[in-house]
Amino acid sequence: MRSRKSLAADPMPSPTPAQIPLVFDRPGLVAGVDEAGRGPLAGPVVAAAVILDELQPIAGLADSKKLTARRRERLYDEIRAKALACCIAEASVEEIDRLNILHATMLAMRRAVEGLRLRPAKVLVDGNRVPVLRIPAEAIVQGDATVAAISAASILAKVHRDRLCLGLDERFPAYGFAVHKGYPTAAHQAALLAHGPCPEHRRSYAPVRAAEVALALRSGANEIPR
Repeated sequence: MRSRKSLAADPMPSPTPAQIPLVFDRPGLVAGVDEAGRGPLAGPVVAAAVILDELQPIAGLADSKKLTARRRERLYDEIRAKALACCIAEASVEEIDRLNILHATMLAMRRAVEGLRLRPAKVLVDGNRVPVLRIPAEAIVQGDATVAAISAASILAKVHRDRLCLGLDERFPAYGFAVHKGYPTAAHQAALLAHGPCPEHRRSYAPVRAAEVALALRSGANEIPR
């Protein structure tokens, strides 16, 4: 097994990072953590924490964004069946608007780690920031593509949030949540301007605020939302 240093020193690195085994500086279980839903205009942000079982490897783990929806669904079930422990947690729309999306994401991650039925010795988090934890944690840029436990967490978080968006689509069919999953597509923003925000839209996001103001102006409201 090559070290992370030797991987970085390769003159011609592979365009798609290969999964590498977990490497950590203290014995014990390692949890991978990732999130889904920072960019969308609506719905909660979701985080997942996963402790994989080395005796039950899962083939095909990768960054959830690089997998088809069908493949993610299959891996979701396999991860839930084979992992030593996993937990999916959320931070609500109200928490996103009150705290901002970064702090809400860290909150969801912390909830996911604290919800694990087994306590890990170390936590590996995708990205460049880690939540405040009582456990040693390390941020790994592109960890969802290189560390199996983080890949597994990204899949759980993505599938869970996509399922939430299907539920939003049933409750608020005018917005097309089943198609865009809350992301600011042209169709989503057009629906926002036509109908105004629904209760699950994030008021702290600029396109949602703009739609709210536009709706207030059309309706002749005396007070413009801030």
